[in-house]
Amino acid sequence: MPMISQSYLQADILARAEALGLKARRIVEGLRVGDHKSPYKGFSVEFVQHREYVPGDDIRHIDWKSYARSDRYTIKQYEQETNFIAHLLLDASNSMRYGFGLTNKLEYAKLLAASLSYLILRQRDSVSLRVFNTEVEAELPPSSQFGHLNSITRTLEEIQPREGTSIGPLLDRLADQVSRRGIVILISDCLEESLEPILSGLRHLRFRGHEVILFHILHHDEVEFPLYGNLRFIALEGTEELLTRPHLIRPAYLRIVQQYLQDIRKGCDGSGVDYVQMFTHRSLGNALAEYLVRRLKK
Repeated sequence: MPMISQSYLQADILARAEALGLKARRIVEGLRVGDHKSPYKGFSVEFVQHREYVPGDDIRHIDWKSYARSDRYTIKQYEQETNFIAHLLLDASNSMRYGFGLTNKLEYAKLLAASLSYLILRQRDSVSLRVFNTEVEAELPPSSQFGHLNSITRTLEEIQPREGTSIGPLLDRLADQVSRRGIVILISDCLEESLEPILSGLRHLRFRGHEVILFHILHHDEVEFPLYGNLRFIALEGTEELLTRPHLIRPAYLRIVQQYLQDIRKGCDGSGVDYVQMFTHRSLGNALAEYLVRRLKK
């Protein structure tokens, strides 16, 4: 097995995540036997339907009880179990620079992306990675080889935040390009002028049959606004600056933020998208384990 870079791989997070697993809840399409339902019929575990026997079919799969009733040869068809492809989309725009140390949004998002990649590859499923801002900055094609984790972690190490973000068009392109149904995992703070392009892109992916998960990366300061004194705010995406006293604008700011969070949750719930808030001050191991437990219960 190739040497795996240890950046963004933490043993406690990986052990808890691996114990819970990340299974596809909806039907996916795969090429080999695994742990997930496939829409393709074969001779596996769960019975689906009969079809007419044709010359060349294996006679071991003839349903003799059905033949006794109908005097017709029929073959039993079953659901195959299969692997899935997970498409990881990581936001590396300038707004993800906020926070220090482990609470930095981009560093937290990278740690999440690496942990999910490890979990998916350990299950022998496939994972791809796209790192984006206004454009795709780095792209790794899907692979189920565990050595692929090395490429992923090295890409995460090298990426730096820059420019703004344009999530909606990226989601639309992915929905048009990827014909095989799988899981799309968006990791982003979703800070754009309008939520509608993002929600529209998520709906597009769901319409194409993909399972979609949005990990919404949030910093405590953005939601609680615990700031005082006279402060100068400098835009992370843009050149604007604002000198103000935070306690004077806090009530209006909190109303806008709460409405924004309600709108994105409502939009995701209405489209069948898993919406997961991830606060960077929380242990990623705890937050990820809680989400995986919720998936198991659904």
